Amino acid sequence: MPPFCLGIGATAIGDFASAAGDLPVPAELAEACAHAILNSGIDLAVSYNMQVDHGFAQPLEFLLGGLDRVPVLPVFINGVAAPLPGFQRTRLLGEAMGRFLNTLNKRVLILGSGGLSHQPPVPELAKADAHLRDRLLGGGKQLPPDERERRQQRVISAARRFTEDPHSLHPLNPVWDNRFMSLLEQGRLSELDAIGNDELSAMAGKSTHEIKTWVAAFAALSAFGRWRSEGRYYRPIPEWIAGFGSLSATTEI
Repeated sequence: MPPFCLGIGATAIGDFASAAGDLPVPAELAEACAHAILNSGIDLAVSYNMQVDHGFAQPLEFLLGGLDRVPVLPVFINGVAAPLPGFQRTRLLGEAMGRFLNTLNKRVLILGSGGLSHQPPVPELAKADAHLRDRLLGGGKQLPPDERERRQQRVISAARRFTEDPHSLHPLNPVWDNRFMSLLEQGRLSELDAIGNDELSAMAGKSTHEIKTWVAAFAALSAFGRWRSEGRYYRPIPEWIAGFGSLSATTEI
């Protein structure tokens, strides 16, 4: 699995009752973006048939009203399957993409979506049986509806247990979550560079690596010049097996 991948074409799979369908990716613009990032020294993969999950679809649904409202450049950052990219490399990816976006003379919304502290029951290749290994290595790209439903129900059942027994999964870490959000809000992204992947997993859970999308988003924003934070929200939600938060910012004219 590549650390970073840009979708030249992308489809949302509709998991967890999120929207399903094609994303309106402007292919020529996406290809130009990929070339710009590669020319910045970041090894970016591209996909002409990317599948994206609720992490892509729900922000577009809730913030814009649907998948097809505006052109989208979907960027995947590997946050689950080792080996993982680190904070520094992710920050440099965001900066490279921000420099490209800043040349377009367009109104741009940069979204970073992923859990804060959390560790739901995600399958790992090293512990997988033959069937699961096949699914993880590509056989699950067209997952049958009944199998996808069983996978989702396992997560929902784990969440119910977690609300009753906080030791059944890796605990949420509101202290870390708020510290992380403060670093982003204050533009101190490079201070995250020294935090290794194993350290992050131990502090906040193995799926917390999804926050690197936030780092990339704020790094991209920094390429536009001065900006200011506009809104911040945080709440640990055991029912979702996640620290839930949002952080918004805008450029200063």
